[in-house]
Amino acid sequence: MNGVNFAGKQVIVVGGSSGIGNATARAFRDAGADVLVTGTRASVADYGPDEAASFEGIAYSQLVVGDADSVAVWQPDVERLDVLVLSQGSVAYRRQEFEPETFRHIVDINLNSMMDCAARLKPLLAASSGNIVTISSVGGVRATIANPAYSASKAGLIHLTHVLGAAWARDGIRVNGIAPGLVETKMITVTTGNPERLAERLKGIPLGRLASPAEIASIALFLASPMSSYIVGQTIIADGGRTLT
Repeated sequence: MNGVNFAGKQVIVVGGSSGIGNATARAFRDAGADVLVTGTRASVADYGPDEAASFEGIAYSQLVVGDADSVAVWQPDVERLDVLVLSQGSVAYRRQEFEPETFRHIVDINLNSMMDCAARLKPLLAASSGNIVTISSVGGVRATIANPAYSASKAGLIHLTHVLGAAWARDGIRVNGIAPGLVETKMITVTTGNPERLAERLKGIPLGRLASPAEIASIALFLASPMSSYIVGQTIIADGGRTLT
């Protein structure tokens, strides 16, 4: 996003090792910020040479977000924090989410870990009058009938964004979110890898295309910038018009 300057700012992107999270981390880096991302692997080297470029100029910290104990003892190597982007997420296909164990696992990652991370880093954010940006999904505002855990957890995250926005504004922390539609990431290869299925999905999107991760990242920069200084507790739907039809 041209004109947005985050020089001197510290940003953490939880779930920033790939997809929307990594695109967001790189966008903040390119806008001048010091950026740290988290991933589940021990180090950047464990992601392989093909993914190395996506971590260039970005610090890395291992964090298993689905494990509350892991979050509780996590010590990110930062002295201050201006922006926290919570982009972790998971989904299970083939109706696996109707199984109680899988349902709980998805909710732990997509919702419970969001609160865990936000609470863990709240003192740093309050000290800098910082921002939180949550990444949910349009699955939280419509019924995704094969994915009850994904849909329910994203709906919960949208409302959690409302609540934290209202509750933490008095501490100087602005909390807002983004609900993307179909974004071209590894998470939707079940769709992009099937031409017929993809064509059917595109019919329901007025813009007629998928979003790029960079398009979602630009919204995160807006929400963390002074341009959105009077927006609190809101989730911006970015779905090419999908939920309008």
